[in-house]
Amino acid sequence: MDNPKIIGQTKTVGFQVGVRRIFPISQEEAWKLVTSQDGLNFWLGESTNIILEPGQKYITKFGTGEIRVVKPLQQLRLTWQKIGCEKASTVQVRFIPSSNNKTTISFHQEKLSDENVREEMKKYWKKVLDELKERIPK
Repeated sequence: MDNPKIIGQTKTVGFQVGVRRIFPISQEEAWKLVTSQDGLNFWLGESTNIILEPGQKYITKFGTGEIRVVKPLQQLRLTWQKIGCEKASTVQVRFIPSSNNKTTISFHQEKLSDENVREEMKKYWKKVLDELKERIPK
């Protein structure tokens, strides 16, 4: 008998989690909000300088990784080994435009070691989206 599938478990990349929210800003503004030095410091951890170019490695207060894909205004993909985690995960951030000058910001993370880490990261990304919403100029 097959084991019942656990929420967020994949066949090949461990556990994954995704959270998204619609923001009342343009795709350009959403990209700046997340990828500015201030934005990166907020969700990836403080760093002196993260260069958003494929192949660039980075070290922050929260962990280390490598930038894999940069498609301005659309997608950011990177590895991230958070302090306390035994292996690196993959984080993908997407910026999906919709009508009326709104943009969905989506964080998706895979290669998580277990369901506890998945739950912890789900809370983390929800908190990140809440905080990003607060950072939008009124």
